[in-house]
Amino acid sequence: MPFRKVLVQTCAFALLASSMVAIAPANAGQKDDTIRFAYEQVPESVDPFFNNVRVGVIMGQLVWDTLIYRDPNTNEYKGQLAKEWKWADDTTLDLTLREGIKFHNGEEFDADDVVYTLNFVAKPDNKVVTQTNVHWIAGAEKLGKYQVRVKLKQPFPAAIEYLAGPVVIHPNEYYAKVGPQGMNQKPVGTGPYRVVEQVQGKSIKLVANPDYPKELHKSVPKIKNLEIRFLPDRQTQNAEIMAENLDFIMGVQADQALALKSVPHLQSVEGETMRIVFLNLNTREDSPFPAMRDIRVRKAIAHAMPKVQMVRQLLGEKARLINVVCFPSQFGCDDTGAPIYAYDPNKARDLLKEAGFGPNNKLEFDIVSYRERDQTEAMIGALRAVGITASLKFMQYAAIREQIRANKVAVSHQTWGSFSVNDASASTPNFFKFGADDMARDPEIRDILEKADTSVDPAARKEAYRKALTLIQERVLAVPLYSLTTQYVANKALRFNTYPDEIPRFWEMSWK
Repeated sequence: MPFRKVLVQTCAFALLASSMVAIAPANAGQKDDTIRFAYEQVPESVDPFFNNVRVGVIMGQLVWDTLIYRDPNTNEYKGQLAKEWKWADDTTLDLTLREGIKFHNGEEFDADDVVYTLNFVAKPDNKVVTQTNVHWIAGAEKLGKYQVRVKLKQPFPAAIEYLAGPVVIHPNEYYAKVGPQGMNQKPVGTGPYRVVEQVQGKSIKLVANPDYPKELHKSVPKIKNLEIRFLPDRQTQNAEIMAENLDFIMGVQADQALALKSVPHLQSVEGETMRIVFLNLNTREDSPFPAMRDIRVRKAIAHAMPKVQMVRQLLGEKARLINVVCFPSQFGCDDTGAPIYAYDPNKARDLLKEAGFGPNNKLEFDIVSYRERDQTEAMIGALRAVGITASLKFMQYAAIREQIRANKVAVSHQTWGSFSVNDASASTPNFFKFGADDMARDPEIRDILEKADTSVDPAARKEAYRKALTLIQERVLAVPLYSLTTQYVANKALRFNTYPDEIPRFWEMSWK
C-alpha cells in the first residue's frame, strides 16, 4: 500500500514551510480584526435548505438561528427563537416564540416567519436538497403572534433535534419575495453574523451582528469581521496560511498539519468530528454493475480494507473505527450483533476467485470521491493488492450526487456528517430508506428504519435501528470504515475551541 509516501510528503512540506516563514507578515488578522477562513468546497447555495456540504452547515449557524438550541458541551436542549415548547400529542408540537428579535434586514421575527419557513420546506415541490431534514414536517399553523403549532406527518421523536440543527428560520416577507435564489445571493437571518458582500463561488464577507440577543445562546462575535474564501486546492490553502493571508483552515491532512505546526506563527489542533466514512456499494436490482450484486464480491471489498492501518497512518489520534453506518454518539447507533469483516487480503482473494474473478477476468470499477483524496487512493491501493482494478473519479459533491441518483456509480467513497444531528435518523436512513441516495433499495431494511424513525418508545427505536444496522452489515450493503478527525490550522494568536459537530464557532473566537 502507498502509505510511505505520507512521510515523504511531510518532509517536503516541512521544507516548503520553513522556506516561507521569512516572508510572512506578523498578525495580519489582528490588524483589521478579521478572521480569514478558507474552505475547499464551494456550496451549491448559501441557503441552508439548498446546501449539502459542510461549509453550508457552518454558514447556517453563522447567519441564521433555529427554534431550539442544543448545547454542544452538554447536549441539553434550550430555547433559541422559541422560548418554550411542548408536545400536545405524538404528532403535534406547540411552541411559544421569543419577542423582540429582528432579522438582519429589520424584519420583526414572529410566528409568520416560522409558519412560512416550515410550510415552504415541507412542500416536496420546493425540492429541499436533503429531504431527511424536513420530510417529517406536515406543516405549521399560527396560533397567535408568538404561538406556533407544528404538525408532523407521523410520530418522529427526533424532531426536537432537527429543530435544533438544520431547520433554520427565514424572514417570511423577504423569502416570499426572493426565494431560495435570492436568499443565496443576499442571505438574511437572525444570527450572530450578517453577510455584507458575496462573490458567488469565490468568497463571502460577514460582519458581527451587534444587536445579537444573548438569550439566543450564541453571542455577539468577539472578532468583528469574518471572510470566507473558497479554495479547492489544499496546497493553495497551506501556502496562504503560511503567508498569513489566512487565519483559519480546517480538514488539513494529518501530515501537512504536522508540518504546518512547525511554522512559528501557526498552531495545529486536532478535533473529533461526527463525520463517518464508508464505501457505499450499488446493489440495486437495476444496477448496471452486476458484480456488485454478488455478496462474495462485496465481502471481498470489505476484507480488503485495512481500516486500522489507514486510521494509524492517515488520520489523527481521535479517529474511531466504526462497524455500522452511523456515528457512535447518535441515538440508536448500535453495532451489537453486526458482523465485522476484518482485514484479510487472502480471504478477499479467495472470495473473488469463488465469484469468478481472477488474473484472466479482472474485476474493474470506478470509485467516486469528493474529499480526502489520499484516503481514496489508499483504498484503491488496497483493492489492487487483492486483484481488483479500481480507478478514481474525483469531483465536486454535487456532480457525484447527480451520478449516484442516476444509478451510474458502482462504489462511492462516502463521508457523512449528519448535518451535526445527534440521532441515527440523520445518518443511516439517508442511504437505506429508498431516498435519492439509496444505492441498495432493500425493502426490509427500509421498513425497519421507518419503525425506528417513528416509534415514540425509545427502547423500540433503539432495537429497530440495531436490527437495521445488523442487516445492512450481514448483507454487506456498505463497508463502514472510521470517523474522521479534522485538523485545524490557525494563526497562533487566535483562541478557539473545537466541537464534534464540526462547526467552528467563530462568534466565540478571540485574539490572544
